[in-house]
Amino acid sequence: DSEDSISELQEWRPVIYRKCTDTLWLLLFCLFWAGLMFISGYAVVAGAAERLVLGYDSFGNICGRKNTPVEGANLSGLDMTNKKYVFFLNSCGLEIQSLKISSLSLCVSSCPQEQLNSLEDIQSFARNNGSFLCIYNLNVSNYTLNPKAAQLCPTLPVPPSKSFPLFNRCVPQNPECYSKYASVLISMVNEMDVFHRILSGILAGRDTVIGLSVLALAFSLILVLAFRFIQTLLIHTLIALVVFGLLFISGVLWWLHYDYRNDPSTELETEKENVKFLLGYAIFSTIVTVVLLSLIFVLRKRLQFAVQLFRIVGKIIGRIPFLLFQPLWTFLILIVFWVFWVAVLLSLGTAGTAQSTSGGQVEYRALSGICYMAWYHFVGLIWTSEFILACQQMVIAGAVVTCYFNRNKNNPPPHPVLSSMSVLFCYHLGTAVKGSFLITILRIPRIVLLYLYNILNQKKNAKCLFSCCFCWIGCQESCLRYFNQHAYTTTAINGTNFCTSAKDAVCILARNSAKLASISCCGDFVLFLGKVFVVCFTVFGGLMAFNYHRELQAWVVPLLLVGFFAYLMSHSFLSVFEVTADAMFLCFAIDMETNDGTAEKPYFVDQELLTFVSQSNKLTEGQNHRSTRPFQDNEDGTELQPM
Repeated sequence: DSEDSISELQEWRPVIYRKCTDTLWLLLFCLFWAGLMFISGYAVVAGAAERLVLGYDSFGNICGRKNTPVEGANLSGLDMTNKKYVFFLNSCGLEIQSLKISSLSLCVSSCPQEQLNSLEDIQSFARNNGSFLCIYNLNVSNYTLNPKAAQLCPTLPVPPSKSFPLFNRCVPQNPECYSKYASVLISMVNEMDVFHRILSGILAGRDTVIGLSVLALAFSLILVLAFRFIQTLLIHTLIALVVFGLLFISGVLWWLHYDYRNDPSTELETEKENVKFLLGYAIFSTIVTVVLLSLIFVLRKRLQFAVQLFRIVGKIIGRIPFLLFQPLWTFLILIVFWVFWVAVLLSLGTAGTAQSTSGGQVEYRALSGICYMAWYHFVGLIWTSEFILACQQMVIAGAVVTCYFNRNKNNPPPHPVLSSMSVLFCYHLGTAVKGSFLITILRIPRIVLLYLYNILNQKKNAKCLFSCCFCWIGCQESCLRYFNQHAYTTTAINGTNFCTSAKDAVCILARNSAKLASISCCGDFVLFLGKVFVVCFTVFGGLMAFNYHRELQAWVVPLLLVGFFAYLMSHSFLSVFEVTADAMFLCFAIDMETNDGTAEKPYFVDQELLTFVSQSNKLTEGQNHRSTRPFQDNEDGTELQPM
């Protein structure tokens, strides 16, 4: 019996000397990134992202720079250094033919700010502003004399337009023309790629999206500081604000839907699209409101323990204050990676060869194999993003483990965050790679199902089937994330590989689920309410901002992106408390199993945490044979020393 207890003791004691775990997975990840680097280099060499950013005309000339001629296209190879804007000759009557815009496009030096009603007005505009709106080989003096001027010049009347600040397109300002212009571009990207639709949605309300993103960041920071310093008042205030926010947002959405639907001037396609999606938003918001209010009512007695829970978690974070900055570093790293990923994707999407057509125009045809490279690049986005998040979880868990398994609570180990980072980068990067790969395996089928759903969205049976599949995969992903997090904590404690750590974590959680499940769920629910608070008030700001320009933009996609970004921001910052609490409870469960409170095997646990768990669960029968006296600073025991 003594030998068995010793082996069990050694199994769950924090180790000082470690070895590298899951090395083959780390090697596989390095090889995968070598492939990403090859694709990035190929995209830079073969692609032309500036063609997408700067814009190009129908003859293969990129606006705002000098060009090389294309064989068979007489109007290619022109110097467009002073002509930075793309202008469509028939901006009010754009049509899509074979995934291409039917109207001719030119590079011009400035967009017409006023409506031009005749060829004389176009000629006068060219002479006064130096911006020629007709085909390049038509002299300005022949605008009114050439019998084919009607085909070589813009369709009359030419609506007033304004240059797009980022992508340098002349966008018509007339509401009807703008609606047609936007709907054609949106329908075109619907046939091409979901990414381009998201990109067009961001650009349509870019200023508002940026402002609301900053607002979400501010709300998240305020909420993190509130959870850290004012736990007692925060919980009740947060619940009141969430209830008010849910009811208010649902009411505003229903009111906006009613206002849009009964507005007699709602005739544009953008407004009709807003009406349709406002109804969907209102229904979804109402369902979420009912469910969350029901949960708040059911858990109202349990929520009082959340105050004490976050006081204990805040005490741990107080010993490791740099944990609060960990999400900020992670977010900055993710932003840098996402910018790099988007830049490579744009270059990859423009990798093609220029070929002239029978009419002297130029078409760009994609190179072979680009589709497979794009999928490889997309897998890299998911896997690398999940790997970065896994590293954050391991750093937080390692710092918490270091402080928990320290005898002298008043004298915490120096630099636990840096110590956890060094352990991660020296020994356990392979474990983070393997855990993130498992999440990626579940994410990819979800994306494929979403793609198939967009193709078969007209069939009701298909919708029901895909909804069930989405729910099933989503539940699996949530469970896997939960066990991954505990596996990372176990690796930080024992230094074992991912599979061994996951098995040990599942076993000890199964044996202690009755003691810890209710407390952990209550804390997670309060953190989820914090995320809902950030999303509610950010979306409300978006509704008010976008509603002022209801006739000029379809703000469905920007509003959805704002809500997603607000949730992402709040989750990134509040995950510090979530990971800290989960790591603390796992360490507590290990402590209770391997120690009995005697002088030979004293507890590592803080007396405040031990009392809190006993009171909240009212399950003291299983601990009657153990001594629950407070630990003494001079007791011996194994400690986790920082490297």
